Amino acid sequence: MAILWEKRQGDVCYQVRSAGRTRRLYTDGVFHSQFRPQAAQAGGIWDLLWLPALLAPAGTLRRVLVLGVGGGTVIRQIRRYLAVETLTGVELNPIHLQVARRFFGVTPAMAELIEADALAWLEAYAGPPFDLIIDDLFGEKNGEPVRAVAANPRWCRLLCRNLSKEGLLVMNFVAAADLRNSALVAYRKLQDEFASRLRLTLPAYENAIGAFTRFPALARDLRSRIDALPGFADLPVKIWQIAPELDRETGRGQR
Repeated sequence: MAILWEKRQGDVCYQVRSAGRTRRLYTDGVFHSQFRPQAAQAGGIWDLLWLPALLAPAGTLRRVLVLGVGGGTVIRQIRRYLAVETLTGVELNPIHLQVARRFFGVTPAMAELIEADALAWLEAYAGPPFDLIIDDLFGEKNGEPVRAVAANPRWCRLLCRNLSKEGLLVMNFVAAADLRNSALVAYRKLQDEFASRLRLTLPAYENAIGAFTRFPALARDLRSRIDALPGFADLPVKIWQIAPELDRETGRGQR
């Protein structure tokens, strides 16, 4: 894999690496984004951040907010596969925004990119709610990815407050234990915010993706919609219903 571009700012090293047309963004060695314009799947965990939107009732997915743009992979995939009206991306790191525009092809027509702290921006936000919020807020520590904003009651309440009545919230966690310990799963007062909760994982990654819907949703329905999407039938995603009585896996070959 070739280094297409490199920049050092202070003690931080940014790299865009290429393998053919594939683009990858690394910040201090941490893998932040990947996009493959020649393939249906972006590859890696980034597909799991937008695929739960396939569950949204027809006509309800209009306004989308992506918190943590990175290189813009999720924005590119949403514009490729979903018919949304507006898409806003909030990113603290200005270098990441530069990379998203220059190397990942995120244009103003695709999304409004805002350089801001996601917590402060959302606390100050006074516009209409979003139908889909994707929380992919990550930084780096000792060469490892870490969540930039803890999934505590304060943050989760703020996300819920800005989500529409039929909305969908997707959150990225470093591991399944972090998802289980998040306020949206462990904090009883927030459990009634959503009708359904799902967990998505890939075999090659420790990350766990939480999908929280304000409409009834089943793991098997999401699996079938992913299978029906051209180029995604071989995606080895495992999907669980997060509920004690429904804690079962729905993976390849299981319906």
